[in-house]
Amino acid sequence: MASTRRELVALIEGGAIAREQVPRAVARSGLHPSGQAWGVFVDRLLLWLGTLALVCAMLFLVAYNWSEMPRWVRFGLVQAALVVAVATYCWGAQRRLVARAALTAASLLLGVLLALFGQVYQTGADPWQLFFFWALLMLPWTLVARFDALWILWLGLLNLSLALYFQSRGGPLGVLFVTDAAALWGVFTLNTTALVLWELGARRLPWLSAGWSTCLLALGSGTSLTMLVLAFLFDPRSPFSVAVLVYPAWLAVVYAVYRYWRADLFMLAGGCLSVIVVVTALIGRYFMRQGDPGGLLVLAIAVLGMGALAVIWLKRLQKEMLV
Repeated sequence: MASTRRELVALIEGGAIAREQVPRAVARSGLHPSGQAWGVFVDRLLLWLGTLALVCAMLFLVAYNWSEMPRWVRFGLVQAALVVAVATYCWGAQRRLVARAALTAASLLLGVLLALFGQVYQTGADPWQLFFFWALLMLPWTLVARFDALWILWLGLLNLSLALYFQSRGGPLGVLFVTDAAALWGVFTLNTTALVLWELGARRLPWLSAGWSTCLLALGSGTSLTMLVLAFLFDPRSPFSVAVLVYPAWLAVVYAVYRYWRADLFMLAGGCLSVIVVVTALIGRYFMRQGDPGGLLVLAIAVLGMGALAVIWLKRLQKEMLV
């Protein structure tokens, strides 16, 4: 839809479509959804909202009636709901959307069951274990489903368990970095690896769409690395950080991949935003050391200037991509 809109705008601006024919061209392009398209959208929206509502209802039912329910009733309700979700997936295997919703509900109910087990038997004092074993146990369902949203949920659980693990124990990276930096390095490594594998897999597997899922992975990778650079800039005790070397290499790879290999304005815009944040922090650090009150004005001018340059560059790239 976005590509069609950009192509139509380029044709109108280039004069290929007469001005009086613009409404007809817009109608023929399919940019405005039809009544049938709205019906499909509402049907899918209600399916997913209903799925999430049922899972949340089971969670809140057990939590609200915790003191009145015997132990076997709590486990019985959650396990029965889990069996129903799996049975619905097997029954609706021919209806792909229903099967995906049922398997997603089963994956969420698995987390509810693990949380219930940990609360009843008080197993483990580390919260990262809950999310790690949740991701480990739902991995077979994720492989079977071939559903990008379920893979993102699985990666989100891994991110959460990894961050909690490094914050509580430090892990193997705790020898080289402080606890928070080790967690950020772990999240950066996981998301960057997942992004590379996702981009390569999307070339061969049609269900691995290189769209919103890759944007989320790139956001996780770029945000964690940017935070590492900011932590180095504002930490007077750290004379050097590996992030200073990794950051420009990461920016160069993002530019090369999403400028020439697979053009993507969102990725390039994210890189521009990261550069603006880091440069602004660097200027702010200098004026904080100098104690100059006029630094705020310089910061405002720098942010406006860098933002304007980024917009001009991105609009120029957009026109080049439409050619």
